[in-house]
Amino acid sequence: MKQWWRGCVIYQIYPRSFQDSSDNGIGDLNGITERLHYISRLGVDCIWLSPIFMSPMQDMGYDVCDYTNIDPIFGTLDDFDRLVERSHSLGLKVIIDQVLSHSSDQHPFFQESRQDKDNSKSDWYVWSDPKEDGSPPNNWLSIFGGPAWEWEPLRRQYYLHNFLASQPDFNFHNPQVQDWLLSTVRFWLDRKVDGFRLDTVNYYFHNQKLLDNPPKVSKNIHPPINLYYMQDHRHSINQPENIEFIERFRALLDEYKDRTSVGEISNFELMALYTEGKKKLHMAYSFELLGPVYTANHFRQSIEDFLNITPKGWACWSFSNHDVIRHVSRWIEDINFSDNLAKQAAAILLSLEGSICLYQGEELGQLETDLEYGELQDPPGVRFWPENKGRDGCRTPMIWNRNLPNGGFSEKEPWLPVKKSQLSHDVKTQDGSPSSVLSFYRSMMEFRKDRKELQLGSTLFHDVLEPLLAFSRKYEETTLLCLFNLSLKTLSIKLKNIRTIPHSPSLSAKVTKNNLSIGHYGFIFLEVTGEKPFVLDQSPT
Repeated sequence: MKQWWRGCVIYQIYPRSFQDSSDNGIGDLNGITERLHYISRLGVDCIWLSPIFMSPMQDMGYDVCDYTNIDPIFGTLDDFDRLVERSHSLGLKVIIDQVLSHSSDQHPFFQESRQDKDNSKSDWYVWSDPKEDGSPPNNWLSIFGGPAWEWEPLRRQYYLHNFLASQPDFNFHNPQVQDWLLSTVRFWLDRKVDGFRLDTVNYYFHNQKLLDNPPKVSKNIHPPINLYYMQDHRHSINQPENIEFIERFRALLDEYKDRTSVGEISNFELMALYTEGKKKLHMAYSFELLGPVYTANHFRQSIEDFLNITPKGWACWSFSNHDVIRHVSRWIEDINFSDNLAKQAAAILLSLEGSICLYQGEELGQLETDLEYGELQDPPGVRFWPENKGRDGCRTPMIWNRNLPNGGFSEKEPWLPVKKSQLSHDVKTQDGSPSSVLSFYRSMMEFRKDRKELQLGSTLFHDVLEPLLAFSRKYEETTLLCLFNLSLKTLSIKLKNIRTIPHSPSLSAKVTKNNLSIGHYGFIFLEVTGEKPFVLDQSPT
């Protein structure tokens, strides 16, 4: 029996920016429910909702103050139940963000814990005395800038926060903390969610001796704008006890039918560690494909590294999400070819071995929004401006109709602005255009679902030269050859042992006998008829 999450395609929704149904400028659950038919037509298998829990929104919902309730700006538990029911009726699974490593400082448990050292929640967060000179207990740094320790005058101790000072870390060394957090997971399982995306899943445990982190070996002469990246965080995160908790989490999910989990991990080695076997995470994603490099060698090395490190693990690949610059803006050389690159990127992503995650708006070829300092909401953007403009540029509202106020997202001024450059990438215009990025995503999704090679097949990369990316996906007795020209020049290629596939997705590619011409950002899928495809010659034209 096929497990639904293997080879599935997940559509990430950033609820604040998807659809406002209450005319307050902020997206909500009922707005998402209104648009589920659009998502269903796209052909994905599952939706992932970024945090919707009760929160003071210092970090846009990743600071939770009530783990079993919906924040009023998004709606109610009844609204959530209706969304899940409607999704399931359309054949869509639903997974939600689960932020377990830390809470908001407004959470009742932290409010109690900070009072003194003798209350019932005194050991639920990570506390430590100052050094003799009053400084923090060690050199650990916050990923959002500055020390990872904040002084609490009431308790006369420091508390640990890997992120904002308003996001204190739970003490996972306390079994009561683990039990309680797992009870909140069960709450949502009982409400019929199909799984969880686990935020910062390798951050749960810390070294109890509070040893200093060593410096990271670097060749950079100047320090980065964020000093966090000057340390090797071997003691503040990535502790071996993490795996034991993940196994407890997986055991809970296994009590229910067809549930899944996706972990946010920093590198392939940890992805392997966290997904191998049947007692850990079902799948995980890292940041290797969320960076600025768009070359055939980078894709090949990244995918092969993961497959070599963890042949029994399972990856969830994505090019964009709510934390990074949108991939078309990261990779484009010439903005005039942005739609071509958007289509090629979709073809590559939806051809990779593993499961796939799409971020809302990428199916429209949406670009990063250029924001002014006064428009920012994201704490890292405010702190590190202008070298790092934060994450708001990828979080601006979904554009439904360029002719409606705010692109059809809301009648009121949105929480982040809608700019002219984003209005040109709207659903209504692309919906009726066979050549649009949206139409291509739909056809590519259909092609992926029709081809078992792309869902479940093994991968073999072929030795070709930049800028050509070539790999095969094999399932049982059939093999699919995937070819991509990652450049603005045309390539001429001689092939043997291949045949064309009627009505398969392609762009700027033409096959004449054994000769292939593939233009800028072009791609093609071919069936292999012999033992292996052979690239006989490859040259620019």
